[in-house]
Amino acid sequence: MEITGLSKLSDVLQAYPELEEQLVNIAPPFKNLKNPVLRRTVGALVNLEKIAQVGGMDASKLVNTLRRHVGQPELLEKSEEIKNVAIPRTTEDPDWISGEPQFLVNGTQLLEQGEVPLGKINQLLPQLTANRYLLLLTNFSPTPIIDAVQKQNMRVFSKTNPDKPDDFLTFIG
Repeated sequence: MEITGLSKLSDVLQAYPELEEQLVNIAPPFKNLKNPVLRRTVGALVNLEKIAQVGGMDASKLVNTLRRHVGQPELLEKSEEIKNVAIPRTTEDPDWISGEPQFLVNGTQLLEQGEVPLGKINQLLPQLTANRYLLLLTNFSPTPIIDAVQKQNMRVFSKTNPDKPDDFLTFIG
């Protein structure tokens, strides 16, 4: 079972009983989970996001703590940059790139930091939700990256930004 913020507490504890002790250690209000009646009734109704709220915690931190404990990779938070990127739309755009991206990778910035954009993309692709996409921003045509993700059977659409012709928008889904 994959642990997410939407996972029901009872499902998580059934799949990973050792997490009960972990939850109790994370926040004092969670010690009530030791009560089997409370755990059965409340646990079946609430997800981990709600549990985090009750415990006064950030939901993503709680989820990632539990995921680490059972050996699952951390879920990455949606980038704040996504909210600040205006995606110019045209009639030539494929239908699958409607809406906002699930993930944003600024390839130009990664290269300036000495990181490889494809590494970050490959890290995010397994977390990509069905019918969502990752947006790669670069100031160069990312042909090698496009080729690499197409070999992974991913859909790719790339275009230049009409407002900034030196910027490339590459949609991967």
